[in-house]
This record gives sequence, structure tokens and C-alpha cells, in this order.
Amino acid sequence: MVSIFDDGAFAPCPAPFNLAAHVLRAGEACPDKIALSVVTPTGAQSWSYARLVAAVRGTASGLLRAGVQPGDIVLMRLGNTVDFPIAYLGALAAGIVPVPTSSQLTAREVAPMLATLKPAAILRGTGIACPETSLPVLGPEIYEPWHDLPPADYDMGDPDRLAYVIYTSGTSGVPRAVGHAHRAIWARQMMMDGWYGLRSCDRLLHAGAFNWTYTLGTGLMDPWTRGATALIPAAGSDPAQLALLLNRHDATIFAAAPGVYRQMLKYPMPALPRLRHGLSAGEKLAQPIRDHWREATGTEIFEAYGMSECSTPISGAPGRGAPEGTLGRPQPGRRVAILGEDNAPVPFGTPGSIAIHRSDPGLMLGYLGAPEETAAKYAGEWFLSGDTGAMAKDGAITYLGRGDDMMNAGGYRVSPLEVEATLAGLPGLSEIGVTDIEIKPGVFVIAAFYVAAAPLDEALRARAAERLARYKQPRAFVRVDAMPRNPNGKLIRKALKDHAL
Repeated sequence: MVSIFDDGAFAPCPAPFNLAAHVLRAGEACPDKIALSVVTPTGAQSWSYARLVAAVRGTASGLLRAGVQPGDIVLMRLGNTVDFPIAYLGALAAGIVPVPTSSQLTAREVAPMLATLKPAAILRGTGIACPETSLPVLGPEIYEPWHDLPPADYDMGDPDRLAYVIYTSGTSGVPRAVGHAHRAIWARQMMMDGWYGLRSCDRLLHAGAFNWTYTLGTGLMDPWTRGATALIPAAGSDPAQLALLLNRHDATIFAAAPGVYRQMLKYPMPALPRLRHGLSAGEKLAQPIRDHWREATGTEIFEAYGMSECSTPISGAPGRGAPEGTLGRPQPGRRVAILGEDNAPVPFGTPGSIAIHRSDPGLMLGYLGAPEETAAKYAGEWFLSGDTGAMAKDGAITYLGRGDDMMNAGGYRVSPLEVEATLAGLPGLSEIGVTDIEIKPGVFVIAAFYVAAAPLDEALRARAAERLARYKQPRAFVRVDAMPRNPNGKLIRKALKDHAL
């Protein structure tokens, strides 16, 4: 018996199809229901489904009137506001390809994206970094009035056509543009049943910002697809307030990264009588956090494993919990395998590469402008995740780590090569190597180890702050005598951890 979990093919995506139309269909049937509440301890700013749909389809009209055509790309440089999901869905409704990006990125980090994407326009929020460009840059004074325009028709078409692009850090050190089809939202139904246990009556509170892709999918698109209510904390909400928000706004499901759960559990937890369970993704959830949450709330946290290229195909779920120490099982409708070095499935219990069948409707179309990198991710009928694991006979998968040197910083995957290239060249710096280190169970930070005649901690910290998004910046700088290298002279990043303070 070999490590393959095959639950049968998921229902094919219908055609013609539009991602935004699919997301909003349930809400259009209940226009007076609350679709979104931006919540605080004392109240909420709410949007009905009627208001949300009107703003989305009005934004589609505005983009078309601005000269952006179906198939064109629009770069989103927007902040933590409701404008983010409205612009995202508005572009998709019109058949335009949105590219959501983190507002933390610097202008230097955004500049290469313009060369790769060749966008027709940029939507830019107040105070969000963006390089100088001759492209049309549309600010809130332009895109917010679009909410009130007459609605555009949904651009229906081939479900396999390009819908949106998200960026992920590449193993080469260059962030990669991951292209997804409209059908990707159809595939997320497997997550709603195989991870969330999501119902139309749910009120799902996601602790992330509007402009994080985890929030965009789990916190907004998926609840709206089911006709549920999405709850998002107001910008600047303190982790100490999150339990209070869950209580006061009758949240039934809570979603966050492991670090948020850790911060919340530092404070007394009120009774949460309506909460059914929590969701976790972005990085590995430490068992002590899971145990502490269960003790404090009487509810479980269901964890999911995923990637930018295929969202979250493996998880635990209500009534289908993950055996202790595992990620869970492939969701119903998925086909997942553990492959050996020969790219063939290995026996149960044997470590190997976690792979997703290339027929999965949630799998990416490819990396834009990088056909060779795209091809390298496939082995015959399988997509290679880059992570290692082992599958038990019941399908439960134990995570055994990255198959490369990629780092995890608060739920964001970061390439050490990108950070090293940014910091290299500083006067007085001979060598530099970057990796993540575990400072306590389940808590990882990025650390930079360097060789120099004199300490350069402050100079390196200043350069990182100037040129890298906050989540990519090392939190520790360690001066060492020499870099650990193998006989061929290659840096052994894992050995850098031996120098950690």
C-alpha cells in the first residue's frame, strides 16, 4: 500500500463562470442580511449584502469607465479597509485581473512587480508605498465614488481563464507571481466542508487585516459564498480585545494565525457560548497553544496546511478531527500523495514530498513569466509542494518540515535569499546568511548571521527597515567568525541555528 489519498474527483466547475458572481450569489438572495461588520468593543460598521453587491458591481463599472479592459491586470496597493475586498471583487466581476499585495511592501519591493505584471492601472490607498510610474494611479477620491455607479454585468467566461495573481516568496529569492483561474473559488467548497464546517448562519471573525490573502479567502470570500456574515476587527485592534469581540459580536467561528492565539491566551478569556471552534493556518500550530485554547474555551482549533499555489487542501474539521501531531487529512474531493525521490508514491509511514494531483481545481495556472519554474513544480501527474511529510493508512499526514530553506514569519513565507540579497553589499560586511530560529515552542523569528570586522547590527537593521516589508525584516542579528559551509562551499543555513543566542 502506498501513500495516496484519493477521495474521488470534485464536481467540475460550471461554465461560463465568474468568481465574483459565484461569491455573491448567495448574498444576492438575502439582500438585507449583514454581509460584513467591521467590529469594535463598542459597536460595528456593517454592510448588508445589498450594499456590498452594489459597491462591487459599481466598482466594476468604474474600472471599465476608467479604460481598464477585461483581461487587463490591476495592481492593488490598498490598506486595511473595506475598499480592499470591494476593489478585488469589483475587478473580478468585470473580468479584470486584480493583484492584491501587502501594504507593508516598500516601493523598492513593488517596482519589480510592475515589470512582471505590466498592469493597466494601480489602485493606491492613502499613504501606501508605490514606486514612481507613468501608469494611471487611482486613489480613493476616484475609486470610492465608484460604489454608487450603476452595476456592471458579470463578465462570464471560461473558468480556466486567469482570474487573479498573488505573490509568494520564491526559493530563488525573487517573489513569484502565482496566477489562479476563476475556478479556484469553486474548489474552496472542499475547504468549507473539509475544514471550516461553514454554514450560512455562521458569523466568522477573522483576526487578520483586510489586505492579507488569508483574511481575503477564509475571512471574506468563503463566508460570503455561503451567505454567512464576516466579522473583521477594526484596524489597530489589540489582541487583548479579540476575545471580547468574539463574545460581544456573537462569533460562531474564529480564524487566526497561531501567533494571534498565543497573544490572546496571555489574557483572561471570557465565556464564549456561541463559539463552535477556531481555525488556524499560515504556520504550524504548536500543541501547547491548542491545549491551552481548549482548556480556556472548551472548543477545538482545526488546523489547515496550504500554500499560495493551492490554498489549503489538508486539514482537520468538525467531526473529522486531526489525530494529535498531524496536519489532518486531505479534504473530501482532494487527491494527495507522498512521493519519494523517484517521484513515485512511497509506502504508508515513509517520509517524502507532499504532492497534490494536478487535476485539483484549486491548483494554480502557473507562475507568470516563469515557465521553467512552473514546470519544475510538477512531476508527471503531481504538483510538488516543497514540503515533506508522512501519511498514515487513514490518510492523516504528519508535517516534517520544508524541503528547502524557506522561512515562516508570522504566517508569511519568506525566502532567505531575498533578505540576504537586500542586506548584502553593506560596507564592512563580508558575508551574510539568514534563517528562522525557534525562540520558544512554536515561535519563530528571522535571524541574520554575518561576518564582519566590527559589529554592524544597527546598520543592518536600518537597511532592512528601509528596503524590506516589516514581516521580512530580521529580528536578531548575530556576528559570527565564519559561515558554515559544505565541502562544495554551499551555505548550510540550518547550521546557522547553532549560533543562535
